[in-house]
Amino acid sequence: MTPELTALALAGLLQALQFAAFSVAANRQVGPRVAMGPRDNAPLLRGTAGRLQRALNNHFEGLILFTMAVVVVTLGGQASGVTAACAWIYLAARILYVPAYVLGWVPWRSVIWGVGFGATMLMILAALF
Repeated sequence: MTPELTALALAGLLQALQFAAFSVAANRQVGPRVAMGPRDNAPLLRGTAGRLQRALNNHFEGLILFTMAVVVVTLGGQASGVTAACAWIYLAARILYVPAYVLGWVPWRSVIWGVGFGATMLMILAALF
């Protein structure tokens, strides 16, 4: 498996871990009755649960672009040391992003996000040139 695909697989596992952390925090905040209900009037999550939810949603958005980058690099036969490094940088940034968001690291949360986004864009550009 290429380094880019390995990083993508690990990013998928990170997403699952983020989902689990968010689920636990949200269930603790709203209680099992609300959590298992139909959520017609979804409760507003605050504090750690809300931050974990927003970090999870942000990773869904970033993961779409990263997946595109990995697919373009892999199927286009453009894998290189640069694209592999970018894939690992993306993964490291996403791992750091979770505590940065939950703990409110300002401005580092945005810087970390930018590093991951930049690595993804560089992967796509590297595949094109």
